Amino acid sequence: QVQLVESGGGLVQAGGSLRLSCAASGRTFSSYVMGWFRQAPGKEREFVAAISWSGSRTRYADSVKGRFTISRDNAKKMVTLQMNSLKPEDTAVYYCAADDSGRFGTVVVDYNYWGQGTQVTVSS
Repeated sequence: QVQLVESGGGLVQAGGSLRLSCAASGRTFSSYVMGWFRQAPGKEREFVAAISWSGSRTRYADSVKGRFTISRDNAKKMVTLQMNSLKPEDTAVYYCAADDSGRFGTVVVDYNYWGQGTQVTVSS
């Protein structure tokens, strides 16, 4: 089992940057696919980015491609999401997620473990 704790959210102006971090516990972190999702008020939780266990493969939602970068440090049991050129439509609660089955998926049900979320607000 793994526990996930996000940090790094906050308020930023459009065009700015934020870096989200997700600290994980558990001895098998390096075997998990890790993902970031977000949920805006009144909307369903949506996929943002995912990274394979080794970090060699990544995938992104079209809406963030070219602006966001996911990375991981297995030694530190940490996953980060660097968000640049932020837009007001990026405003949401951002969640870190872990998948122990290797699906490398883009939907909520692909992930077994979730953090509590961190708020990101982008002002226009």
